Amino acid sequence: MMLWHAAFFGVLIWSFVEPKDRFTWLLEVFPALIGYGILAATYKRFPLTSLAYWLILVHACILFVGGHYTYAEVPLGNFVRDLFHQSRNNYDKLGHFAQGFVPAIIARELFIRLRVVKHGAWMFFIVCCVCLGISAIYEFIEWFTAVASGEASDAFLGTQGYVWDTQSDMLFALVGALAAQLLLARTHDVQIEKTDSSRST
Repeated sequence: MMLWHAAFFGVLIWSFVEPKDRFTWLLEVFPALIGYGILAATYKRFPLTSLAYWLILVHACILFVGGHYTYAEVPLGNFVRDLFHQSRNNYDKLGHFAQGFVPAIIARELFIRLRVVKHGAWMFFIVCCVCLGISAIYEFIEWFTAVASGEASDAFLGTQGYVWDTQSDMLFALVGALAAQLLLARTHDVQIEKTDSSRST
């Protein structure tokens, strides 16, 4: 876990140094900081699989990069926009894809290990619903922030004039949730079994 912590705090510190907008930076990285606190508090009592931890790290880094530049101005997004002749910087869609992909693995792990839902179609469906719920809550937070802070929230919203931004954000989260379960279910099951076995011995 030393490498994990080094990567997390290394990218966090980098993002903190001279960000595009300090208020936007705080809004973007705050979920990752909350997540870190939860992971630290539950690590000994209920450690997750290594797959879950590394995916959480990737998601946190996506947030840190977006916070540093603002999502509409991330250089990678500009490069992809120009390469494929797109009308906007779509780095935020990567963030919303991760917003479905990573929580899907976390929700799936909790459901299986706590015996909330059995394997099968219902678990697949409920995990997707959880991820869509998380995405909707985040859109509510963006809305409330926009109302409360006015123009200061423009960089946080990152709509870039796209009228269907909220709906497309949720669609990308759903696609992420579907992809995570379809691509990683077997690997995740193996890691869950190993994690539970190591805790019982």
